[in-house]
Amino acid sequence: METPNQFVQWLRSVAPYIHAFRGKTFVVAFPGELVTAGALPVLAQDLSLLVALDIRVVIVHGSRPQVAEQLALRNVEGRFHNGIRITDTAALECAKEAAGELRLDIEAAFSQGLPNTPMAHAAIRIISGNFVTARPLGVIDGVDLELTGMPRKIAAETIHAILATDSPVLLSPLGFSPTGEAFNLTMEDVAVSAAIALHADKLVFITETPMMLDEGGAEIRELSSHQAEAVLQAGFLPADAAFYLQHAIKACNSGVPRAHIVPFEMDGSALLELFTHDGVGTMISHENLESLRRATIEDVGGIIKLIEPLEADGTLVKRGRELIEREIDQFSVIEHDGVIFGCAALYPFPESKMGEMACLTVNPDVQAQGDGERILKHVENRARAAGLKQLFVLTTRTSHWFQKRGFKPATVDALPKDRQHMYNWQRKSQVLIKSL
Repeated sequence: METPNQFVQWLRSVAPYIHAFRGKTFVVAFPGELVTAGALPVLAQDLSLLVALDIRVVIVHGSRPQVAEQLALRNVEGRFHNGIRITDTAALECAKEAAGELRLDIEAAFSQGLPNTPMAHAAIRIISGNFVTARPLGVIDGVDLELTGMPRKIAAETIHAILATDSPVLLSPLGFSPTGEAFNLTMEDVAVSAAIALHADKLVFITETPMMLDEGGAEIRELSSHQAEAVLQAGFLPADAAFYLQHAIKACNSGVPRAHIVPFEMDGSALLELFTHDGVGTMISHENLESLRRATIEDVGGIIKLIEPLEADGTLVKRGRELIEREIDQFSVIEHDGVIFGCAALYPFPESKMGEMACLTVNPDVQAQGDGERILKHVENRARAAGLKQLFVLTTRTSHWFQKRGFKPATVDALPKDRQHMYNWQRKSQVLIKSL
């Protein structure tokens, strides 16, 4: 941060996420490629920060490159069917050895505690164990996958009890049968099964794949599960990205509210995805994340936080909390993932068939994304539904924005009589009117 003010503004911007995430359960999964790339120490610091913020974290690691390395050391050729490893006895031993080494590396990364680092004074005890019961995949398309399995049950109660002690839980891509057999699993299957069983609030894949792009080359930032299914069916995604998306869809369709696919190339990508409005990856949700709706009493705090800076610099007339609470039915808000980013109020004057739109505000961090225009259209539709024929605004600084959207300059005499009596001649607000 270049200035103290920037730091304060940044801290205030992440505060809503900190409040929203406290006590929530996140399943964070990453492939063995992240460890190979040397990104494990930084990720451990970022996940430790989540734990410090009272977020319950379950970590699932992959091991594909490490297993391949172990097979190469033994001069054993890896075998695959539809992208899934066929696990014979030799391959299972390699998977066990790779998982053991990775577990030690991860425990070491969470044991960092040097002064002047993000892990200073941290005392995080990561817990692992036989929490995954598995069964064999069996024969698929005539191919016996041998000791390759899939999760059958996650020890959810045990994991929740551990998470309640503020310790993160580590799951490896291995599972065990009631008869004592071990099975090689995919990281993605374990992560999805854990997120579903734990009723996790988020599933986060931190991947080796770059940001997903649509057919036109534009970044895919946000999808509902239905939209994600359409993207899969279109078939333009690379195989690795499609594999992650397939599992994210499964999680969301099984009750996990949010799934994220985040490239690990960028430093701190997990934190940027979770604590910024746009994130740096692709978010999948069971329903559309954004809603434009009438405000309720629960939204008063968010509205006040949104308009306070504009009241302070004189852009908006100051409104007390009690006034907003009394007039909350007049307000509409635009909400994204539980955080209010815009608002406006509609005050009808039925006798004149006119309505006043007031307090149109959009968070500066997300301006230029069309949210202001969307709120305006929403208020216009509300006005039409109420039988109003004209909409007017009083503004001191944004007249050009409204004129571009069909508002015409007018005089105070054009306002409803009741509103003329309340006009503040000291502010000398411009009057703009639009026919509906």
